Amino acid sequence: MNVCRAASDVTNHACVSRNLFGYTWAVFQDCTCDELISLSSKINSGEADQRLLDILRQGLAKEFPNPERIGCPGSALLNRIARGRVSLTELEPWIEHLGSCSPCFQEFTQFRKQAAMRRRRIQVWLAAAAVVVFAVTGWLWMRTRPSVQTASVTLDLRERSVSRGQNPADTAQPPLEIPHGAKHLTIEMPIGSKEGSYDVALFSDTGDEVLRAAGTAQLENHVVILRADVDVAGVRPGPYSLGLRQPDLEWTRFPVHVF
Repeated sequence: MNVCRAASDVTNHACVSRNLFGYTWAVFQDCTCDELISLSSKINSGEADQRLLDILRQGLAKEFPNPERIGCPGSALLNRIARGRVSLTELEPWIEHLGSCSPCFQEFTQFRKQAAMRRRRIQVWLAAAAVVVFAVTGWLWMRTRPSVQTASVTLDLRERSVSRGQNPADTAQPPLEIPHGAKHLTIEMPIGSKEGSYDVALFSDTGDEVLRAAGTAQLENHVVILRADVDVAGVRPGPYSLGLRQPDLEWTRFPVHVF
């Protein structure tokens, strides 16, 4: 380019800058000033092109003083241009001025930096929001998933020895496990148990009753099954005795562990 080879004084500086502004505005909305200079290097090559880049870097920001800001478009328009909010048609009357006014170029460059910082902050906020949403979703899923899986619990007492009365359950037997989120118990009763209504309770190590429910036992496939709705959520995890009895009879106790 002849402009590149002759660009050694202020007049040629302005010409080069105007050409650069006019050519690059189609992609300008997504480019920084350094990216515009990089774009020109793709079009040209050789020593003349390097001279052009040097002129743009060293001259445009300082060598076109306009202390009284004569003919400047104003900060509002420069800000819109820097943020890519101005069309090429609206920008065209200002291309020559923007290529020959250092104060406008400096203000424009500052606006571009601010816009880039805002975009980075928005990206960080969006990433942080996505992490928070993901974490909350995972927490809720983990919180509700066990409840779905353990809402109904089956306890097999068919081979368990029976401990009656006020005495604690036989601690030699391994305790049955009851999840903290259990809502319904299906109890396979010890051999010889009768059908009918039953009281169901949990007793602490000291014999205090911490939970009471009622259910009905029925014969199903040669096994007496007792079903009872319970709410173990209010019971602290730990060892307990599961108490079963028919009305007016003594408690039958079995060791359990709430976890």
